[in-house]
Amino acid sequence: MSGRLIQLSGVIVDHIYRVEAVPMAGQEARVLGSSMAAGGGFNAMVAARRFGMDVVYAGGLGSGPFADIAARAMRAEGIGILRPPLAGLDQGCCTTLVDNDGERTFIAAEGADGWTGDADLSLVPKVPGDWLLLSGYALSYRNSREALARWLDQAQGLQLVLDPSPIISTIPAPILATACRTALWISANAAEARVLTGETDPARAAETLAQDRPPHGGALVRDGARGCHLAQRGRGVLHVPAHPVTAIDTNGAGDTHIGAFIAACAAGEPPAHAARIANVAAALSTTQEGPSTAPTRETVLTALAEPQNNFFQRRN
Repeated sequence: MSGRLIQLSGVIVDHIYRVEAVPMAGQEARVLGSSMAAGGGFNAMVAARRFGMDVVYAGGLGSGPFADIAARAMRAEGIGILRPPLAGLDQGCCTTLVDNDGERTFIAAEGADGWTGDADLSLVPKVPGDWLLLSGYALSYRNSREALARWLDQAQGLQLVLDPSPIISTIPAPILATACRTALWISANAAEARVLTGETDPARAAETLAQDRPPHGGALVRDGARGCHLAQRGRGVLHVPAHPVTAIDTNGAGDTHIGAFIAACAAGEPPAHAARIANVAAALSTTQEGPSTAPTRETVLTALAEPQNNFFQRRN
């Protein structure tokens, strides 16, 4: 495994409700169960750790009951914590509804995870071979985005993976442009890629996103049960079919995909094979309830050997 994964974005705590259906406005859902655990910002780190990658958390960590949940979860997974706790501010929280089809609906608010300053980022080592992961959430928060944009301007040449996130439309355009310019890889779902490119076809969106990436980078557009589209400049677009499963909880699947892809690339896998690995990891994560259900490397490699995972579809 080459290099560490350094997570620049903040971890929040998920308060998860399993419901029969998401209620209409003014109605109440029938709740089948609930739980609370570290979630957003945590799941990609867990996926990389379970593939054997060293991981360091460089996001904000507060002081309070939610921050305690996040800190305990990271330590349990062997994730290092770079910054000291921020006094007087707890961690952010996401309320998630998971319906009978396994789909999630959520609202979130930041806490200490939304605070990053120049002094905080001065602690982040710029080591060749390390991988950095940045979420659009951090780029949208007013108490972190300016410092991150300044840091990214000085971070050219590093292996940065940008996850635009569902709130991509709230990121100020100059800050988003800086992050995209710095990124080695952009990994987005189809809706996020459409916002970035204006392309409704996920394959074309991947190709567009890849045009400005370095030759050894590119773009991944995750397309749910249809798998993902991998593009590198001048190499066309590769459709990597999904690993078929019966999903019961899609919460954290996108993060699992990103973390597994980074870990596979860090292990020396070619991007196309890393995308296959990420597809299988993400699919398997949806077969269990909970926000942090990323499988181990051994489990993924076993599933990867199944016949349905042995083909690609190239689109030029």
